[in-house]
Amino acid sequence: MVRPEQLIRAVIELIFMLLGGLVVWLGLTNQILADPRKPAWIILAVALIVWGAYAFARPAQAWLRGERWTRGVSLVLLGIVMLAITRAPFVMIGKLFAVAGVILALRGVVGLALILRPR
Repeated sequence: MVRPEQLIRAVIELIFMLLGGLVVWLGLTNQILADPRKPAWIILAVALIVWGAYAFARPAQAWLRGERWTRGVSLVLLGIVMLAITRAPFVMIGKLFAVAGVILALRGVVGLALILRPR
């Protein structure tokens, strides 16, 4: 039986999968309305990298270690892709958005598998 806290975490990971799919779709159809050249974009990218690095530094229970690594790696990779978007030519921005969406969706899939695995 799934405990309530597992169910909440599973729903959060499902939201990440859906968000990743949406970002992939927006990237592939070039429906991007954000300006990645603004300073707020760079600040957000650096904040994601720092937040991901902080996920590695926090102590966690042994059974949460895989989830912590999944969150940390996905945040760092997402921040790196966002920084790459600031310097990419215009034709590559949609493809990099799609890569960011794949990272989010994979984080959701792996996180859901880690949450629902038997202990």
